[in-house]
Amino acid sequence: MTYIILYIATFAIFLGLDYLGLSYLIKPTFEKDIGGLLLDQFRVLPAFVFYAFYIAVLLWFVSLPALDGDKSLMWVLGNAALIGAMAYGTYEFTNLATLKDWTWAMVATDFTWGICLTAVSATGGVWIARAVT
Repeated sequence: MTYIILYIATFAIFLGLDYLGLSYLIKPTFEKDIGGLLLDQFRVLPAFVFYAFYIAVLLWFVSLPALDGDKSLMWVLGNAALIGAMAYGTYEFTNLATLKDWTWAMVATDFTWGICLTAVSATGGVWIARAVT
């Protein structure tokens, strides 16, 4: 039951925060340079697949070891930040290297957001799972 609570809590935090981040940080930054490429409404299925898989991987590499090994929340925060840097960095720096209109502002905004989002979501999920169980 602890793992289910952990997954749901982490997923809910990630989804809620990312909605705010995408709406108020990412979209305005990306609209400046690639606004013509952006959809009016995002595609739900690919977004859900990403979120479900990303949270599962985050739990596997960070949150479950923290619960099973009784690691500190600072350990969770730091290791989740590394996962976020790897995931969002891969996307952003690959695009910067290969796409004509990708900008450093887009990279800095999304890369930083991905690190913070991942770190806060994992830490919050572990904190909730520990508090509930």
